[in-house]
This record gives sequence, structure tokens and C-alpha cells, in this order.
Amino acid sequence: MAPKKRPRPNATTMKMVGAQVAVCRVAKHLTQKQLGDLIGLHSETVASIEQGRRVLMPDVAELMDRALGLPGVLTVAATQMPQVDVTPPWVEEYLDLEFRALALSWYDTLVVPGLLQTDDYARAVFGCRIPAMGEVEIDLQITNRMQRQQILTRPIPPVLSFILWEPIIRTRISGDEVYWKQMQHLRTCMDRPTMSIQILPLSRDTHAGLDGPFILLETPERQVLGYSETQQGSHLVSDPNEVGILTQRYGMLRSQALNVDATRDLLDQLLGER
Repeated sequence: MAPKKRPRPNATTMKMVGAQVAVCRVAKHLTQKQLGDLIGLHSETVASIEQGRRVLMPDVAELMDRALGLPGVLTVAATQMPQVDVTPPWVEEYLDLEFRALALSWYDTLVVPGLLQTDDYARAVFGCRIPAMGEVEIDLQITNRMQRQQILTRPIPPVLSFILWEPIIRTRISGDEVYWKQMQHLRTCMDRPTMSIQILPLSRDTHAGLDGPFILLETPERQVLGYSETQQGSHLVSDPNEVGILTQRYGMLRSQALNVDATRDLLDQLLGER
């Protein structure tokens, strides 16, 4: 069974913008395919934008404005969505792919990956952000993060592999209580049949992941993509050569990390120290 569409915090705004695209296209007597041909998009993508199922990216909005002879109307719509109600545009495409993914291989170095975070741990992470986030925005971000975790309970969940650098399980963000609950949650997640978690120990004298965190994602079409984030953006990789490099790194990281049984023992040891 295909997963249900991921709920979006900015769904109303996206539908409004999409309706504007549709009205402007029809006014020019163009079909979705014809508009797509003019701007280099598939008709299905144009349809998704018009129906509010796909965010209108600013660069696409500019192309649509030119193709439809508009004075920047769609560009303004794409760039002026309410700040409290928007997922950053550079994240939207990845989140759609994540929600439908067949498999994810995730390497992280600083915090527990979002798919494995407890509510309190996520609140602590967002509470560390600089500039500081208001309580309303933090609540919204936590809601979005918990919604992402719905993929773990799909009728057919994705196959998930996580490699965490050891500092993640040593850093007590927001105090002992939050830390212990998060460690217990990690240990519980390890019992899921489609999930593996491995710790890359600090004691290793070789480390294949020094260039930073990244994710490998397999789509329902069996395409493997790479994804990484910076502080103000992200990079989605589809080029086979670049994806191949990330795949090699992930394979090496798996060999350098503790195996699943040793990781389980380490978490049990930590929890026994409470």
C-alpha cells in the first residue's frame, strides 16, 4: 500500500499559490503540458504545483512569470509565504522523497537524526538554535518532525540504516532526563526489524565521514539519491558519480562502526549507568 501524502504545515498557502498558477495558465490558453514544455517541467509537476501538493520554488516561479507574461506575480507569491507557516523551500523536495522512500542510509555526527528523536529531545535541539526560536515556532517544528516519523509505522516501512558518531550519544542536550529518555528510545528502535543503528566510536583511528553528515535515499523508482544540509541550505544529489562516492563512504563507515550487536551492548551499558 502506498503511503498517504505527508501533511504539510503550509498546505493552505501552497493551494492558494497553486490556484494562482492555474488561473494564470488558463488565462493564456495553455495546458499543463504546454506550460511545462515552456519552462522545462513535466506536466505532472505543473499539476502538483497547481493542486498545492508541491511547493512553487522561486526559480520555477520566475520561469512561469516569463512564460505567462506576468510582472513577477508568481515570484512574489513563492518568496513571500508566511514565515511561521513554511517549511524552508530547500527542504521540501527532500521531505517528499523521504516520505515515499524505500530505504534510507543516514550518517550523522552532532544530534540524533530527526526520524529517531523523542519529542523532548527535538524541543531541546530547536531550543539551542541561534537566533532563538519562539515557542510557537518550536511547537510547529516539533509537530512537523513527529509527522515525519509516520514513515516508521507505514504498512511496509522503509529499510533504515543509521550510523551515529559517538559524541551524539554522549552529549546530554537539555539535561539528564531528556538524555536518558532519548537513549532508551534509540535502544527501543533497534528492535524494529527493518532498522539498524550503529555507533562509530571515538576510539577509531580512521574515519570515512569527516566531510560531514549525509543521507542516501532510494526512491520507489529504485533511484538512489544523496542529500546533505548546510546551515542555510541543502544539496540533493542525483548524479551517479557523486552518489557513487557517497555510497562508497557509507559502506566504509559501516565497516568502521560498531556492528549492530555491539551497538546494542553499548546502549545497554549506558542505560545501566543511570
